[in-house]
Amino acid sequence: MATQTYSGPTETATSNPLQSFLNRPWVSFAGVALLLLVLEGQLLYSVRQESLTWDEGDHIFAGYMSLKHHDFGLNPEHPPLVKMVAATPLQSMNLREPQLQNRYFKTEAYMGGRALIFQNDFNTIIFRARMFASIFALMTALLAFLAACEMFGTGAGFITLLLIVFEPNFLAHGGLVTTDTGAACCLLASIYGFYRYVKAPSWGRVAVLGVAAGIFFIAKHSAVLLPPMLLLLAITELLRRRQLGDETRLRQAVRLAAAFVVAGILAVAIMWAGYGFRYSARPAGQQIVPPLESTLGNLSPIEGKAVTMMAHRKLLPESWLFGLADVRSVANVWPSYIFGKVYAHGVWFYFPLAFVIKATLPTLIFLPLIIYAIATRKLRGWREILFLSLPPTLYFAISMTSKLNIGVRHILLVFIFLLVLAGGAAWSLIRHDRRWTWPIAILLLFHGVSSLRAFPTSYMAYANELWGGPANIHKYLTDSTTDWGQQLKAVKRYIDHHGIQQCWFAYTVEPAIPFRAYGIPCKTLPTMDTMWFGLKLDTPPVIQGPVFISHLSLTFYESGSSLLSPYGEFMKMKPTDVIENGVFVYDGTFQVPKAAAFDRAVKAGDLLEQHQPEQALAEAQSAVALAPDYMLALMALGDAQKAMQKNADARTTFEKALAIAHTMEPTAQEVWTPRVQQKLAGL
Repeated sequence: MATQTYSGPTETATSNPLQSFLNRPWVSFAGVALLLLVLEGQLLYSVRQESLTWDEGDHIFAGYMSLKHHDFGLNPEHPPLVKMVAATPLQSMNLREPQLQNRYFKTEAYMGGRALIFQNDFNTIIFRARMFASIFALMTALLAFLAACEMFGTGAGFITLLLIVFEPNFLAHGGLVTTDTGAACCLLASIYGFYRYVKAPSWGRVAVLGVAAGIFFIAKHSAVLLPPMLLLLAITELLRRRQLGDETRLRQAVRLAAAFVVAGILAVAIMWAGYGFRYSARPAGQQIVPPLESTLGNLSPIEGKAVTMMAHRKLLPESWLFGLADVRSVANVWPSYIFGKVYAHGVWFYFPLAFVIKATLPTLIFLPLIIYAIATRKLRGWREILFLSLPPTLYFAISMTSKLNIGVRHILLVFIFLLVLAGGAAWSLIRHDRRWTWPIAILLLFHGVSSLRAFPTSYMAYANELWGGPANIHKYLTDSTTDWGQQLKAVKRYIDHHGIQQCWFAYTVEPAIPFRAYGIPCKTLPTMDTMWFGLKLDTPPVIQGPVFISHLSLTFYESGSSLLSPYGEFMKMKPTDVIENGVFVYDGTFQVPKAAAFDRAVKAGDLLEQHQPEQALAEAQSAVALAPDYMLALMALGDAQKAMQKNADARTTFEKALAIAHTMEPTAQEVWTPRVQQKLAGL
């Protein structure tokens, strides 16, 4: 392959003393090693204080089963790489494995993860898995340093590394067994690999690009955005060379196309290798429950046809295709919560607002500084600027159209690219005028102090100072931005300190992660997740505190409407205490008729599925008696009445439910009004 070199911004060893000092190899090595140790120390100490979070149990279980039994049908909505890396140290532990029950694949993975982890030494399992998962955080930081150094100079590399090592959102997720940090690492590796290729084309660098892209595809399904990113960057390469003749531009286009083909072949080969070169998701003729076809209902016609075609021709592994279809399907129907309001679907402004709340103030200040540095031509190198700005911009824009708004972790890779660009801008300003040294140093110090104030247990709930810090995050966001199941150890300490023997707990991750395993003696209150996992409860209409309610359960946003929450009255009360920014404590005696009605409505639905309409009717009537205006109770009663062929009664019930639907949030009305109208039309 012909070699065409390009050198980005350069620096000389004698330009200033600081630059000369940083360019010494031993300084770079020692500085990077020290900062990576600081990063890993923060990650591991922090996660030791946290209980298992929402997605980690099924990730660990799926990774363990993939490694040991080559079963990729558990938790297919996430590709296997990060999960298998995290499960690697568990293979030598001689763990007691749960018996698979051929359930719905998410139930199988979550409950299988619960059994694998909590019937063994769960603290050791969780810590070992998190320790190995943190490798992706270290690799991300190192890649960011190397990219910044090559693009803008060694000083830029160290500023970037400092920003990343003390980035609270990165610290919140860098030590967890989830795929978000892995995705950030792999996208950065892929874009950096392509950058190095266009600087000095060679087949070796094409191979690096292909390997990085292939690893990305088996790390997270967001890798589907990588090809358009690379194509967009390739177009900028062609457009930038206007001074060359058409023949040269054509030759360059052909060379880029050939590179993409070779890299694409390598990437697909790595994808197949990641799934053991087997199309079937599960071994020995086992099938995913439900089959792939059942996941296509919520996809657009184009998406559905594309997945069906690839599955029919077995172009990609079944598990990967199944996961892609499932992720897209869930994204189309998942509710959102922002600024205290519940939306029945995603909203375009979620990620911009979440970013402004969750980014440190110095990170936000660096945004106009980057623009200033580019506008004044202090930050030079259009190739570098485009490679660091176009991919995250495209990703962020697509995220804004996504209806899956469950946490800033989904745009974690945007933070990484932004911080590399910030490092370049900061260093360029310092190089052109040393008076920038102190303002930049103050920003870096402020960034570090703001992050350390959240150490070690408030990284998940981090909010910058403009929004009142972690203690006020619940006013604006929920789910993995504040309450993701990480507080059980803190709740246990609180209970022990106050000598609590009896209590009630509505917790985000119960029953997938049992709070009793952490020694918490509370009785379980209902949540959306207790319903989804089929946990049978019998909550009385009056309970005696203390009552613990985690923020996600308190908002009940997963239901799509605040009117469906059994805990609306608690939202109006001032809690006795708040544990780690996400678990609210209430003392006293409380009437919880909607929680009691919720349990009975769930039982009525289960009884109808078991073809026991009389018993279902009795439970539904009991639910409505407890909470006459509760939508879920009315819907359960109407369904039971219809099953008993009491159509006149069912019509009256559904008409009352329709009137309540008209009082819901506008987005909830879009969901519930047609749903109730369909019930009425069926009578």
